Amino acid sequence: MRGMTYLLRLVLPDRPGSLGAVATALGAAGADIESLDVIERGPDGAVDDLVVGLPDNGLADTLISVARSVPGVHVESLRPHPRAAETVRDLDIVDALASDPDRALLQLATLVPEAFRAQWALILEATPFALPRLVPVSAAAPRERDFATPWMPLTAARRFDYGEEWVPEIWTERGIELAAAPVNGPYQALLLARAGGPSFRPSELMRLAHLSGLAGSVVTAQQRSDRQGEGSAGNLLPDGAPSA
Repeated sequence: MRGMTYLLRLVLPDRPGSLGAVATALGAAGADIESLDVIERGPDGAVDDLVVGLPDNGLADTLISVARSVPGVHVESLRPHPRAAETVRDLDIVDALASDPDRALLQLATLVPEAFRAQWALILEATPFALPRLVPVSAAAPRERDFATPWMPLTAARRFDYGEEWVPEIWTERGIELAAAPVNGPYQALLLARAGGPSFRPSELMRLAHLSGLAGSVVTAQQRSDRQGEGSAGNLLPDGAPSA
C-alpha cells in the first residue's frame, strides 16, 4: 500500500548524472518520485523540488540519508506533502486573473500558496498609524492578524529573516518562512508563508513579484474600466436617450 508523500528540496552539483544518481538511489530504497520541479540554477548547482512517495513502512529519514549518499548532494528541507494536492502552475494563476478580474486579489491569495508549495497567503493594505487591513486571505490563513508591518511600504519582493521582531511568536515557533511582494502599489502587499521551510529562493521571489504585480495591474485596469462605465452611464438621460 502507498504510504506518506514528502516534498524533498535538494541542491544538486552542477555535473551530468547527478539527478539520475539521486533517482536511482531513491528507487533502490523503495521511494517513488511522483513529480520534479526545477526551482533555480546557480553557482551552487541546481535546486530541485521532488515530491516523493514512500511505502507504508518507509521512514522519512531514509530519504535524507539516501539523497546525501550521492556525492555533492545537499538536502535543504524535507516535509510532508499532501498526495491529493494538484500543483497549480504560474500560468494557471495568470489565466484565473484574466478570466475573473473582479476577484483578482482573491484568486491570487487562493492560488499562490499551492503554486509555491506554501501554506497560506494574506493580502494586506497598510495605513500610516494603524495595524494593516486584511483584504483577501487564503483558506488556511492564521488567526494571528494583529501584527505590525514595519517593512511597508514595500517596493520589491523580499523574504524575511527567521524570527524578525514583527513576526507573531507562534509563527516563529512553527518555523514559518515568510516572503512578501507588492501588489497594487507599495502599501498593498501579498504575504506568503511556508511552514517548516525551505526558505524562499531568489527565483521564487521573482515569480512572486511577477504574479503579484500582474494581479495589481488587473485590479487597476478593472477599476479604470468600472469608472469609465459609470461615466458613460451618467451621460444617458433617464429614458436612455443620449444627452445632447
